[in-house]
Amino acid sequence: MEVSMEVEVASSLSSEKLFKLYNNYDTIAPKVDPQSFKSITLIQGDGGVGSIISTVYGDGSTSKHTVDAIDTSNHLISYTYFEGDVFKGIIEKITHHIKFTPSPNGGAIYKRTVIFKCIGDAKLSDEAMNISKETIKNIFKGMESYAIAHPEDF
Repeated sequence: MEVSMEVEVASSLSSEKLFKLYNNYDTIAPKVDPQSFKSITLIQGDGGVGSIISTVYGDGSTSKHTVDAIDTSNHLISYTYFEGDVFKGIIEKITHHIKFTPSPNGGAIYKRTVIFKCIGDAKLSDEAMNISKETIKNIFKGMESYAIAHPEDF
């Protein structure tokens, strides 16, 4: 069974800056939220499509994901988690599609679509979905604040 959710957040930053920010997610996220991200490490590849990345979270849990797509001209990033403690026998994989779209005010809209491929008839609880949405929003706001505080990097 597949379950999906969408998260959208408006930003004052341009889609180009947000795309560049998220292309550096592996190094910035642990700085932005060290309690959530202990480390994010490239274990195969060069960080581009096909690369495998390992994450160790603040609570000691781990995950691995592959980079599926990076589309510079359309500001799209996709990746799939294929292994992780959070799966708990319920989830087979989790795919994230991130898009940054320019908005009329010079900023951008951050849109993330998350597709949970559950094992068999397993289903995520509403509580788990709501926690995921809030976590995604909070991490985005932290990343955005980092980019505003460090404009020289973007």
